[in-house]
Amino acid sequence: MRRLALTAVILVGTAGMGLAQDKAGEVASLPKNVTIVDGKQIVEILAKGTYMPRLTAAKANFPTTIKVYTLGTFDCTLALTIPSLGYRTMLPRTGETLIELPAQKEGATLQGVCGMAMYNFLVMFN
Repeated sequence: MRRLALTAVILVGTAGMGLAQDKAGEVASLPKNVTIVDGKQIVEILAKGTYMPRLTAAKANFPTTIKVYTLGTFDCTLALTIPSLGYRTMLPRTGETLIELPAQKEGATLQGVCGMAMYNFLVMFN
C-alpha cells in the first residue's frame, strides 16, 4: 500500500508540471523530458532536493532551451550554475526558468550544478 501511494505521489507531481505528459511534436527516440517544438529542442529539468532527471540525452545541432521547474523548492538546487556557459541564477521557489542555448555540437556535455556542488544534472548531445 505504501509503495502504491508513493508511486501515485510521484506520478501526480511530475504530470502536473508537464514532465510526464506526451506533447505534440515529441520525437520517439528522445527521452520523455525532451521535446522538439517548432524546430527547437526543449529539455525539462525539475529542481527539488536534486535535479531530475540527472542524465538526459538530447539531439546535437538543434537550438535548445533548458526549462528548469521548481515546485516549493527550498534547498541548494535553487542556486543553479552552468559553468561551461558562465551561467548563474537563483531559481524561483516555484515556477520555471528558461535557459536558451545555441545548437550544441555532437559529443558536447552540459552540466548544471547546485550552489553547494552537491547535486548536478548532465545533458549529453548526440
